[in-house]
Amino acid sequence: MKVLKFGGTSVGSAKNINNVINILENYSKNDSIICTVSAVGGITDKLLLAGKQAQNKDIEYINTCHLIKDIHFEIIDELNSNNGKSIIEQVAIELNALKSLLDGIYLINELSPKTSDKLVSFGELLSSFIIAETMKHRGMPVVCKNSQELIITNSNFTKAEVNYNITNKNIQDYFSSASQKITIIPGFISKSHLGEQTTLGRGGSDFTAAIVAAALKVQQLEIWTDVSGMFTTNPKLVKQAYPIEKISYQEAMELSHFGAKVLYPPTVQPVLSLNIPIHIKNTLEPDAVGTIISNDDTNNTSPVKGISNISNIALLTLQGSGMIGIPGFSKRLFETLSQEKINVILITQASSEHSICLGIDENDAELAKTAIDATFENEIALNKIDPIIVEKDLSIIALVGDNMKNHQGISGKMFSSLGKNNINIRAIAQGASEKNISAVILQSDVKKALNTLHEQFFESKTKQLNVFITGVGNVGEKLVEQIKQQRKYLKENLKINLRVAGLSNSRNMIFNEEGIDLSNWKEQLATGEKATLESFFEGTKSLNLRNSIFVDVTANKDVAGLYAQYLRQSIGVVACNKIACSSDYENYKLLKRLSLKYNVPFLFETNVGAGLPIIDTLGNLIASGDKITSIHAVLSGSLNFVFNNFNDTTKFYDVVKQAAKEGYTEPDPRIDLSGVDVARKILILARESGMDMNLEDISNTPFLSDAGLESDSVDDFYQTLIDDEAHYQKLYASAKAKGCQLKYVAQLNNGKASVSLQEIPSDHPFYNLKGKDNIVMFYTQRYPEQPMIIKGAGAGAEVTASGLFADIIRVGND
Repeated sequence: MKVLKFGGTSVGSAKNINNVINILENYSKNDSIICTVSAVGGITDKLLLAGKQAQNKDIEYINTCHLIKDIHFEIIDELNSNNGKSIIEQVAIELNALKSLLDGIYLINELSPKTSDKLVSFGELLSSFIIAETMKHRGMPVVCKNSQELIITNSNFTKAEVNYNITNKNIQDYFSSASQKITIIPGFISKSHLGEQTTLGRGGSDFTAAIVAAALKVQQLEIWTDVSGMFTTNPKLVKQAYPIEKISYQEAMELSHFGAKVLYPPTVQPVLSLNIPIHIKNTLEPDAVGTIISNDDTNNTSPVKGISNISNIALLTLQGSGMIGIPGFSKRLFETLSQEKINVILITQASSEHSICLGIDENDAELAKTAIDATFENEIALNKIDPIIVEKDLSIIALVGDNMKNHQGISGKMFSSLGKNNINIRAIAQGASEKNISAVILQSDVKKALNTLHEQFFESKTKQLNVFITGVGNVGEKLVEQIKQQRKYLKENLKINLRVAGLSNSRNMIFNEEGIDLSNWKEQLATGEKATLESFFEGTKSLNLRNSIFVDVTANKDVAGLYAQYLRQSIGVVACNKIACSSDYENYKLLKRLSLKYNVPFLFETNVGAGLPIIDTLGNLIASGDKITSIHAVLSGSLNFVFNNFNDTTKFYDVVKQAAKEGYTEPDPRIDLSGVDVARKILILARESGMDMNLEDISNTPFLSDAGLESDSVDDFYQTLIDDEAHYQKLYASAKAKGCQLKYVAQLNNGKASVSLQEIPSDHPFYNLKGKDNIVMFYTQRYPEQPMIIKGAGAGAEVTASGLFADIIRVGND
């Protein structure tokens, strides 16, 4: 004999009911079958709604009642085509009784727990009757047995307690003489010893099946639902979640208690002592393996078996100095909640005895506060304790696993991974058995928390990075293309799953939490929503994705001004924009402090030398205990390109125009040619060396003509280059006469920095610097005479994009 249970979704439509019938028909070829069914999906909620409407004198209850009738009649018609008349007639009688009950509730303006149980019983009675009668019409050997005649309870309405002695005897006596191959029984419903209709609590259909399975000592209980077993976590929130093949009773109960809706927690109790396995299977995929719950868990190698959560939690805090060392506070607190029939989901108390925190259903919060404040009215008046503090919009997340107690560092991994993603923990609870570690967090952080923990404990060490890029011009476009090209490589070789979740230019922006399709991102962006800097920040923050990185590929001061906001939300910042790191020293230090405080990256390698590892090398020197004595560098690829291509046969204007066209200069070339860009770069290196310095502290000797320095616009500036050609030819002629090359040099010596155009002799390392190359020479205590030299391309869209990409990858490798 086998016991099967089918939930509301499994019997929620004619199509699904046909699947159920096919499964029962196949099973009955070899065994006698007892099948417990829930109400048609959503009907129990509609019954409760109709009852509440009637109680509140809302005439809309009539329409809700009609909707319930229409749903059942439609299912009957689809299942039985033209042969369902007799079924409809009987169902109509039951629905008329339902309407009369609702009319009575409306008239007396009251819905007691006893009446509520009678009301919701209609759901299972109707579904079991419809399924059984349909099977009879198809010639199957089936009987519908009312479980209210078998399961006897006390009179604790809405969640009655089973009298197992009477119930077990009833079940055993009935099935010992039953000759039918298939028995359909309604789940959830029962009767008290006084003959009153009772229910076993929401989810009680599972319980009904377990009661029957235990009474008959069957070999296995099968729970059929709409998912293929118990998953490592909620698959609706975590796409990488997968079914758990085997799990222990204790682990299943913990996961069910903390929100895994596949199984109703009390279900386990009747079968636990008899070691009857529970097999969770999928009605829509009957061949899927599913999950087996038993004590024989040979696959229990992973310390964490699942991650679950309960939503809509309120946290109650009872605190006060008058609690310390005084016995009885906990007793009075819990007695108060018990008297109000308020279930406590989580408890935590500080060892100082100064406070007790309780997690309860949010719907009970106001009732709990009123009751507790009344209980402790005297102590509150004497200022011994504070009025109860209520926090809402919370959720409990829980790690569950029998083997967690044998593995060190589980809680450390849990809390550190949550902390890195700015998920604040309001309370923590862990039992001595160490099978469950629970934490209370904001409801809005649940999806990010579940994904973060699942990645930490269940995925093959693949780290997902969610990138939000603003500025998709020349460099930004190259970065997107590089990401598109290398995504597969990163996932396979570096275990980094890199997704571009947001893109923005000065006009439009797009977001996709599953990752933007990079094959047509330009078309998507062109039709995206209107963009502002604040709206892009709000969009990034509201998605609340783990390991989020904001990438600034602009030279915009306002964008740089938002870095602090991103960092405070635990969103990392990767930037080629030099403005933030060369802004006021206090702002620079603030960004550094925020990066440390919120444990998120703030990386700006491309601020100096584009893709060259200059800042990273400098950081490694400092971190290893070395000290910078001086820095000599050519830090402007654009200026190096200009002076390498400028001579007495070219015009300065033409060379600058060419540099701008090839993307070596900023959109406003005055930033490069005025020396401001180079000054910012040496300032950043000075600061990264540990010096307190601002931009005005750097000596900048300009080489531009006075007219060029005073120009009001880019167009005016270009005109001065034409007009002042003789000025620039004079600079070139002076260097040529001495056998020198013109190089724009940055220097840092004895705590002082300068930038200027210099005539470099042929024996100097800077002399043969070609094209757009940069070079940096670090003189340190360890490199006092022969400097550490870094040299290579220091400008261009490709290398700058690759430098940004390298910073993003560095985040993934941390």
